[in-house]
Amino acid sequence: MIYTCTITPSIDYTTYLPTFRTGDLNRTEHVAYYPGGKGINVSRVLSRLRADTTALGFVGGFTGGYIETFLQNEGILTDFVHTSETTRINVKIKADEETEINGPGPVLEERLQAQLFSKLQSLQQGDTFVLAGRIPNSIPDAFLDKVGELCQSRGVHFVVDTSGPRLKKLAKQQPFLMKPNQEELGEMFDTTIHDRHEAHACAEQLVAQGITNVIVSMGGAGALFVNSETAVAAVAPEGHVQNTVGAGDSVVAGFLAFYEKGASVKDAFQFGVACGSATAFSTDLCERQQAEALRQTVKLSTMNKDVR
Repeated sequence: MIYTCTITPSIDYTTYLPTFRTGDLNRTEHVAYYPGGKGINVSRVLSRLRADTTALGFVGGFTGGYIETFLQNEGILTDFVHTSETTRINVKIKADEETEINGPGPVLEERLQAQLFSKLQSLQQGDTFVLAGRIPNSIPDAFLDKVGELCQSRGVHFVVDTSGPRLKKLAKQQPFLMKPNQEELGEMFDTTIHDRHEAHACAEQLVAQGITNVIVSMGGAGALFVNSETAVAAVAPEGHVQNTVGAGDSVVAGFLAFYEKGASVKDAFQFGVACGSATAFSTDLCERQQAEALRQTVKLSTMNKDVR
């Protein structure tokens, strides 16, 4: 089973209109409501790829109930901790320019953290636990250490896709997979990454620190995969980009779904990039048929391993 955890989920309210004028009445042409959050995106794509998944995290209020119902209607198991705070709504305005207004995340008391950790006690050897998305300051480093130690002691594949100082902190837990984007990887090493060769050098350093697999997403420039034996770059397929939200999460989901079925890391990475591209070419997250159609168009090239 692949478990995902979204600490600060949301409902993403996306509105489409030709132009957006501040201080005036704007009428939309189309709106969409989707459950948001990186871990939730991973679970939604995994479900479409026919991989068993359970969504964990914190939800509350009528918006939290909407998220649970939406995921369950897509065939996704849920086991959220319920809070007294209403889950946030993020507004995304897609017009001539794109504007986002994100609501505040919840303050998560120690008792709520304890409830989540109690749910993690059901993790077993061979399971995968994906911690994805922003981690608020109310979650202490000690809690994250406990989660990493639990995964290591149980033989659970620990996957990390977050940002900021917590990403660097969680690298010390030597996760099975870490997926920073180009900017996040640079922040981990207090530098700016300009190309895939610089990204490769930093990813190799993460592997040297004990991280098993590293995927670096680089937007239109494609992605990199690095572990102790393999270093490959992927060129993303060409297409009309409609949506960048969830593309990186789709890469993670595609990699895990394919790897869990016994694929090599190269094949799993190739399929992950296909899933990310399929999401970018869609208004929502990718469908399985889209990803499979794109998989053979994802070109891989070997990177030189002697960069450490």
